[in-house]
Amino acid sequence: MRILLVGAGGVGSAAVAIAARRAFFDTMVVADYDLDRARRAVGDHGDRFVPARLDASSADAVTALCREHRITHVLNAVDPRFVMPIFDGALAAGADYLDMAMSLSRPHPTHPYSQTGVKLGDEQFAAADAWTAAGRLALVGIGVEPGLSDIFARYAADELFTEIDEIGVRDGANLTVDGYDFAPSFSIWTTIEECLNPPVIWEADRGWYTTEPFSEPEVFDFPEGIGPVECVNVEHEEVLLIPRWVPAKRVTFKYGLGDEFIEVLKTLHKLGLDAVDSVQVRGVTVAPRDVVAAALPDPATLGDRMRGKTCAGTLVTGTGTDGRPREVYLYHVVDNEWSMREYGHQAVVWQTAVNPVVALELLATGVWSGVGVLGPEALPPRPFLDLLTTYGAPWGMRDSQEVTR
Repeated sequence: MRILLVGAGGVGSAAVAIAARRAFFDTMVVADYDLDRARRAVGDHGDRFVPARLDASSADAVTALCREHRITHVLNAVDPRFVMPIFDGALAAGADYLDMAMSLSRPHPTHPYSQTGVKLGDEQFAAADAWTAAGRLALVGIGVEPGLSDIFARYAADELFTEIDEIGVRDGANLTVDGYDFAPSFSIWTTIEECLNPPVIWEADRGWYTTEPFSEPEVFDFPEGIGPVECVNVEHEEVLLIPRWVPAKRVTFKYGLGDEFIEVLKTLHKLGLDAVDSVQVRGVTVAPRDVVAAALPDPATLGDRMRGKTCAGTLVTGTGTDGRPREVYLYHVVDNEWSMREYGHQAVVWQTAVNPVVALELLATGVWSGVGVLGPEALPPRPFLDLLTTYGAPWGMRDSQEVTR
């Protein structure tokens, strides 16, 4: 296996550190628009890692770099603006493809808070026949959310339930950052995109529909000391992926943002600072959202100031295999102190990065395989969950208020 990792930011750098401890691949080319950043990500991890410069907005450039290094698998670790050129470039090069965020959505032009427009991943699924005809695999949404959360959904359907009423992804944390009043632990560009777009909900008798941002607040009690966090509806890929392969009456995604974070996002929207279209400022062309991102600290640099844990998980309700009502929360918690001590990367980016590396290992060994455009829930969940535990941060399950690890 010869991997092209596109993006040497927080998640990409964490993926390098994780992959460096595994033996399933021959070469990983770590590419970034900023060659120095790619070199820093490679660091002293060994001669299997090669830094390179890449303009991820150019499908032709992605194809050329793949051919130069005889790449078999492309891992996309940049923000979703660049999904389609990397996706198309990988296919043209005859490589398989993995990402952690899917092609961008566009709200319905007249009814954005009730009807879907272009949905997350629609552009990628439109190319499914081409990937199948080429005998290549595009494994989309294989981070932590989407990714591990989808695998939890498939595992619950396969082994824990006979009928599912609702699959609800629930994400929360008790992370703080010393010295900052506001410092997101993940890409603010991506956070703005998913939090201010109309959230999507799936219902079996209605299909996909949208609602207002931050709707349906609920307090969810997260495990391992994180505790109660208010969660709200947010646009996310799981709602677009899970119903394609896992039968359920309803699918939702709710994120524990907190009142302060929500107010900041609302203010950015009111001021137009969430916009991606460029404006002229004293002769300089710049997108307002890029200015916000540049003004905030790089999440990859915050690890030594962060305290607490982050939790990603999937709440499943329905009828258990014994015929009785059942509610299960399958989850993955990462303690920032542990991830910094063990890998030198903060908890949120480490938790995101570990899952595509696990998936690559399963593909390299032939345990996972497929062609076309597939989500994680299209593949067997148990091998993934078993292998994940060997990477140092095991998953857990809360069933009827009893926790097993």
